[in-house]
Amino acid sequence: MVDDLRPQLGCFGKSFMHSPNIDALAKRGQLFERAYCMVPTCGASRASLMSGLRPHASRFVSYTARADEDAPGITTMNQHFKNNGYQTISLGKIFHFPDDSASGWSEPPWRPSTPNYRDRKAEKRAIAEHRKKHPKRTKVRGLPYEASNADESEYRDHQIATRAIEHLTKLQHSDSPFFLAVGFFKPHLPFCAPQKYWDLYDFDSIDVPQNFRKPPEAPKGAIHQSSELRNYATIPPKGSVSTHQARKLIHGYYACVSFIDQQIGRLMTSLDKTGLSRNTVIILCGDHGWQLGDHGMWNKHSCFETSMHTPLLVSVPGQKPPHVDGSRISALTELIDIYPSLCELTGIAKPAHLQGMSFVPLLGNPELAGKPQAVGRYRSGDTIRTDRFRLSEYSNGTMLYDHRTDPNENINIADRDQQQSTVNIMSELLRKTIPKSKD
Repeated sequence: MVDDLRPQLGCFGKSFMHSPNIDALAKRGQLFERAYCMVPTCGASRASLMSGLRPHASRFVSYTARADEDAPGITTMNQHFKNNGYQTISLGKIFHFPDDSASGWSEPPWRPSTPNYRDRKAEKRAIAEHRKKHPKRTKVRGLPYEASNADESEYRDHQIATRAIEHLTKLQHSDSPFFLAVGFFKPHLPFCAPQKYWDLYDFDSIDVPQNFRKPPEAPKGAIHQSSELRNYATIPPKGSVSTHQARKLIHGYYACVSFIDQQIGRLMTSLDKTGLSRNTVIILCGDHGWQLGDHGMWNKHSCFETSMHTPLLVSVPGQKPPHVDGSRISALTELIDIYPSLCELTGIAKPAHLQGMSFVPLLGNPELAGKPQAVGRYRSGDTIRTDRFRLSEYSNGTMLYDHRTDPNENINIADRDQQQSTVNIMSELLRKTIPKSKD
């Protein structure tokens, strides 16, 4: 699992991205072109994925959501595999809190305590300077990005990959099956990565998105102020960031994606070297999308496609993709589908509480239609994605976007007379899946 990873990858058509290892995984397996999170914030998304339950207005709401508190008594994915004889291991960030559903792991969840920044003096200096300019700001972090010539082993995501490789080396000699969950922190803010990954991209060729502005006719509840980004030094407390700083942020995000790609490559090499890849199902996913200035916003925390859409790649041993370069599955998929799919792939019973749908039939036949919609929510907004449209409902308005003509969701057509039947039909489908949110 990769924190804050949007489909900013070569295998998703971003040819300028340096993501050779993830691209190679896509070629050896199957790539889901339209996979969606349930809630575009860390804690809630992960709790939903690991429990196999959908969110609603009082469950899986915020980034601090926990599966053991929001869904007490529910058997989480890790617990279910442990109950079925698997060694279950959590490295890095899987649940938002390491102690969430901790009894479901065979050993205590592990994550390194390594700080983000390599230059701690520069971090403190940036904080002090920002506080001088904005004395009312009490919560300030260092710069939102850092490029360093420090050794890669000093970064916690490298340490997570190293720990995972150590486990794989031991697991190859084990008689019991394993469930190894590896959660990388980047490309989550701050965008700290070794200099060589920044050097993969030419800053002068990086530009802000075409819709680097608030979308017209969007309800007030649909737009946020990028508060997560504003915790960092040099970011103005309100208003837009400059075009130059926006390009710097995008550059940093790209660098972090490539840094994580390298760590995933190390894991794949270890899987092949130990021989474990011959009988190991591999799943790579993000926990939600991320805005890189799209709609004038940063971070996630919205019901736009940019927040809801996340990568999903699946490689099943012995199952050759229909095409040499892997296969692409366009059917709508949700992250809660991972739990029942892994049960089916490993031959263990599915718990009765699961609300997702196994995507295993799609692996054998990528042309199948799949589910008719993907449904999610964030705060007062509920959203539904069908093959053609995305509808989002708020207490103060509605958004409807036609992905056939407007894939970047720039023109809200919810109030157009000719779309009212579409709005009504999709709204009814939405309410059948998620009860109406609290105002």
